[in-house]
Amino acid sequence: MAPRPKPTKLKKLAGNPGKRKINAHEARVARSIPDCPKHLLGEARREWKRLSSLLFDAGLLSQIDRAALAAYCVAWGRWVKAEQELSKHGMVTHTIHGTLKQSPYVVVAKNAMEEVRKFAVEFGMTPSSRSKVSATDMEQMTLADLLFKKAASR
Repeated sequence: MAPRPKPTKLKKLAGNPGKRKINAHEARVARSIPDCPKHLLGEARREWKRLSSLLFDAGLLSQIDRAALAAYCVAWGRWVKAEQELSKHGMVTHTIHGTLKQSPYVVVAKNAMEEVRKFAVEFGMTPSSRSKVSATDMEQMTLADLLFKKAASR
């Protein structure tokens, strides 16, 4: 299967290492922080709040990314919950016949962790995906953005 194309913004930030033609007609979406979906609860909601501002500051979040970020946060919440259950009940459980078997939470945690990793790569949140982006080429925030961000965080 061929690798998925990298968004133009990430290609430019990485200095277009493949030297392939940049798509001048790629859809441009204004960066913004979408509203957190109401169905996100607990850890998923906390991760949305933590991550949405970080992705926005990096210029990597817009309204159109809402579903992908929500899916990441759901997977994150599921992974945290599964890990908590494993901490409480252990990696193995007893069957009705008294034999040991792997806890179902091991599979839940593994699948959720894989989903988190895949979405993290999409948003440039892993060391290897981030290493392809040069921070010096990133868009500079205006003075107003910096001042209002600091004022809003107080």
